[in-house]
Amino acid sequence: MDNNKIETISNLFEDKEIRSVWDSEKEEYFFSVIDVISALTDSNDASHYWRTLKSRMIKEGNETVTNCDTFKLRAKDGKMRNTDMLDMQNIFRLIESVPSPKAEPFKMWLATLGKERVDEVFDPEIAVNRAIDYYQNRGYSDKWISERLNGILNRKKLTDTWKENGIKNNYEYALLTNEIYKGWSGMKASEYKKLKGLRKESLRDNMTDIEVALTNIGEIATRDIAREEHPQGLKENLNVAKRGGGVAKGAKDLYEKETKKSAISKSNSLNYKYIEEQKQIDNRNKKESK
Repeated sequence: MDNNKIETISNLFEDKEIRSVWDSEKEEYFFSVIDVISALTDSNDASHYWRTLKSRMIKEGNETVTNCDTFKLRAKDGKMRNTDMLDMQNIFRLIESVPSPKAEPFKMWLATLGKERVDEVFDPEIAVNRAIDYYQNRGYSDKWISERLNGILNRKKLTDTWKENGIKNNYEYALLTNEIYKGWSGMKASEYKKLKGLRKESLRDNMTDIEVALTNIGEIATRDIAREEHPQGLKENLNVAKRGGGVAKGAKDLYEKETKKSAISKSNSLNYKYIEEQKQIDNRNKKESK
């Protein structure tokens, strides 16, 4: 189990164990329903509580139950058992359905987050300031923050251009973005994140200055080519994205030639390292077999 990404949940649950699984394909965390219920209620049988609650939710037409996935997790007796799991969004919906005083602090926290987002609709500057505060608290320089915010703006201009050229679905945006990354780095975004040891974290927030610059060059070049040629549909836009990535590769090759070092780095800005659960299980089993 990875504890790093559930720090907020653990704190709200008074540090009770909430087993989690990282799905690398969906790039989502899934959390044990039984563990959440056990932390939120005084029930001596969390499994029975969940079955009763599940039945009630189904009758009420609550879709949370239908969104359950099943993963094998190690139980207290050491055996791997099928366990109902929910992603972050549906865990929040589940918590809102649990009638327990222990759930109130979490519900208040969710309400506070909701209010903050509504406030940002009326005054978007609040969201910008929140982002700046976040980056400053993590030690990023003002120059880096300025370039990052500018990169977000340029990215928005690119997606707006894609939209004008017939791109509508999220998976199409992802394919086009991957084409730009592959064009200059040789990797899709997911492969690049794996190289840096990332999961849900932002890839750009963990890039070096030169990596950010090359990403920006690739996206700006793609945008400007698209504005000039007006490609329509996914196939034509993929070709343009590949060419835009090629512009960035030219800059990358020149940088590496002149500096005698790679433009691509494994480094990240994380203050923690993920633990591979399967390796832990294998190592534990080896010890137990001795």
